[in-house]
Amino acid sequence: MRTSGRTRKAAVIAVAGLATCATLITGCSSNSKDDGGKGGSTASSNEKITLHIDTFGDFGYDSKTGAKLYDEYHQLHPNITVVQDNVSDAQVDWNALKLHLSQNSGLDDIHAIEVGYIAQAIQPAMANKFVDFSKVSGFDASAWLPYKEKQATTSDGKVIGVGTDAGPTAICYRKDLFQQAGLPSDRDTLAQAWSGDWQKFVDLGKQFQAKAPKGVKFSDSGSGLFNAVLASQQTQYSDADGKLIYDSSTGVKTAWNVASEAVQAGITAGFQQLDPQNAWSAAFKSGKFATVTCPSWMVGLVASNSGPALKGKWDVAQPPQVGNWGGSFLAVPKSGKHVAEATALAQWLTAPEQQIKVFQKFGNIPSTMKALDDPAVQNLTNDYFPGTPIGKIFSAAAKNITPAPIGPWDGTVKDIITKNGIMDMEQRGTSKDKAWSNIQSAIKDKVQE
Repeated sequence: MRTSGRTRKAAVIAVAGLATCATLITGCSSNSKDDGGKGGSTASSNEKITLHIDTFGDFGYDSKTGAKLYDEYHQLHPNITVVQDNVSDAQVDWNALKLHLSQNSGLDDIHAIEVGYIAQAIQPAMANKFVDFSKVSGFDASAWLPYKEKQATTSDGKVIGVGTDAGPTAICYRKDLFQQAGLPSDRDTLAQAWSGDWQKFVDLGKQFQAKAPKGVKFSDSGSGLFNAVLASQQTQYSDADGKLIYDSSTGVKTAWNVASEAVQAGITAGFQQLDPQNAWSAAFKSGKFATVTCPSWMVGLVASNSGPALKGKWDVAQPPQVGNWGGSFLAVPKSGKHVAEATALAQWLTAPEQQIKVFQKFGNIPSTMKALDDPAVQNLTNDYFPGTPIGKIFSAAAKNITPAPIGPWDGTVKDIITKNGIMDMEQRGTSKDKAWSNIQSAIKDKVQE
C-alpha cells in the first residue's frame, strides 16, 4: 500500500483541481454536447441514485486498499453512491461485457476495458453502444499520453473510453532473497546486469536458482515473464491493420522463447497472476518467489499481497527493456439509466487530480500528461519500498513507450498463450513444441477474423 504523503504544495494543487473538476462535472451532467443517452434517463440534481462501475483486478479507486475515490465522489455529490462490481480476470470480465452488450441487459453504468480488448471495442458494431467522449464537454484527447486515447478511437473519430492508467514495466524483487542467494540486491546494479536483454534476466535467474533458499523460485510465473518481454517488443500479436500475425511475429517468438527457457530451467513458480483462487496472492506472504515482472499497476498488489511483515524487503528496478503492459479505459454504455452522471463520474475518476491520488496510494501510473509531470508523481516514494524512486522510475518509462499495434483479438490470443500454453508447460510438463501446437489449435477455434 502507498503510505507516503504528498507535500503541502501538492495537496493544495490537488484540492484546487478538485474544485475545477466539480464544476466540470456539473457541466457534464447537464450541458454535455452529447451524453449518448438515447433512452437513458438523467437524474434530477437531488434524486438519489446508485452508479455501478464494472472493473477487473484493482483500479485503486475503492476504500479498502485504494484512494477512496468513491467516498470522495459521494461527498462531492451526496445524492450519488458508487458501487464497484469487480472480478479478478480481465478476460472473464470482457466476455461478460460482450454478452451483456449483445443482450442490451445486465450492463453497469460504467465498464472498464483492458487495453488488450480495446481494439474489439472500437469496432463499429460495439463502439456504437458506448458514449462518444469526443462529443462530451470538457474532454480533450491531447491531455493523455500521445498513444493513450488513440487506442480508444474508432476509424471515424469516436472515442469510446477515457484512459485510466498506463502500464510501464519494471522488475519488483525481494532484496533479502537475492542476498540469501549470494546475488547483488542494489537496484542499479541489477538493472545494469540485465540491461538491454531479457536473456540476461533469465541467466541471472539460473544463478539465483542454483543457490536459492529452499522452496523459492526466481520468478512467480512464466506467463508474467512472457507478458513483460512481449510488452517491450515493437511487433506483437497484430499488424498495423489489426490482422493477427502472432504465429510469425518476431516479438511473440522472442517472448515465447524467453519464457519457455525460464520454465524449462525450473526458475518459475508456475502461478497464474490474479487467479480467482488467490493462490498467487497468498504466495507473496509465504515467499514462494523472488521476482515479479512488474507493470506500475502491480506495485500496489505486491505491497498489499505481501503484507506488513515484508515491508522494506521488496524493491523495484528498471527492466531489461521497458514496455507497456496493461492500461485500461472507462466506457459508458448508452443504454444506462444514468448516462450523463456516469459520463461525469468516468471523467472525474480519470482526471489528473484523481490519477495522482491513485498513484500515491496504490501505484497505478497516470496516463495524463499533467499528472505525470506533477511533482507529486515525479518525487513520489513509497514507505513499503524505502528509498525507491517509484515516481521517477515509472513516469520516465511511461513517456518513453512506443506501443505496438493492437488488434481486435490480442487479448484473447494473450490469454490462450499464457494460460493454455505456458501454464501447460509449468503445471503439466507439456513440451514446448506441443504447447505451441495446442495454442495454435485453440486460437483457430476461438478467433474468427
